[in-house]
Amino acid sequence: MFRPFDWRDLPILHKYRHQGLFLNTSLGLTRGKAISPFVLLSYLTPTTGFYTWVCADNDQPILGQINHAAESPFCRVSFLSPERALKDARAVALLEYLAKQAGQNGALHLLAEIDELSPAYEVLRKAGFGIYARQRIWKILEETRPDHPLSGWQPAREKDSIAVQTLFHNVVPGLVGQVECLPTRHLQGLVCYKGDDLIGYADLKYGYYGIWAQPFIHPDVEDIDEHLGKLIASIPDRRSRPVYLCVRSYQSWLEPALGAMDSQSSPMQAVMVKRLAVRQKVALQSALPAIEGQTEISAPVVHSQPN
Repeated sequence: MFRPFDWRDLPILHKYRHQGLFLNTSLGLTRGKAISPFVLLSYLTPTTGFYTWVCADNDQPILGQINHAAESPFCRVSFLSPERALKDARAVALLEYLAKQAGQNGALHLLAEIDELSPAYEVLRKAGFGIYARQRIWKILEETRPDHPLSGWQPAREKDSIAVQTLFHNVVPGLVGQVECLPTRHLQGLVCYKGDDLIGYADLKYGYYGIWAQPFIHPDVEDIDEHLGKLIASIPDRRSRPVYLCVRSYQSWLEPALGAMDSQSSPMQAVMVKRLAVRQKVALQSALPAIEGQTEISAPVVHSQPN
């Protein structure tokens, strides 16, 4: 039995508050590994896009949560809890139910990030998730002072939107771009230009426990160690919080420069997707009268429908 989290589940939440397995890495690193704030947020203010469900058909309930930003084509699994319940077949059923709810909310894809050596990896595979990218997280340990305002990295503005989208499509493989996308408005990050050409963008997410940065840097850029150093130094409002740089496998050439810094790297993570829509061709209904003996003409019009 699956149902939304409510006040009856508060004792379960108290018991599981430190037993969550986060499948949204940026969320866990920036806002902490306790699941209580996220569950209470979904219960008290569901308009934030956090939705929590409970599988409560025996003495060990399982919690699961998804996060769907407004108008985003994809949704993320926030966590499953408790982690020991992943050996239970109900964990697969809960993931499939979360996927159904994400589809009903309008998402086309459900995403999750996990260490390939984790037991949860096989659970995700059984629930229909497949790998579409890999990533490593680099924790920057060195303290940096705010960089000179002319360092090259500046806060993104609305006028940078088209240039950022162009850079994204030039750097990110098509398979990944079909699943994920950057917002076309309200960019939250830093941009770096060389002349009139955008050569770098770093998407930023802030939390009490750290700052998440995902860089997109053109492969023709030289002196990458200098650019990354200036990027880290240019992150505003750091306040001694650690910086976590997410480096996808298609930008692995950034890693030697990060390894030369005072930093720590995570194991390789699998970035997984469960597709929630199928592509279908539909016949084009012509307004002209049919001619006897003429075969029906189909146009390559593609519609999406929940899978």
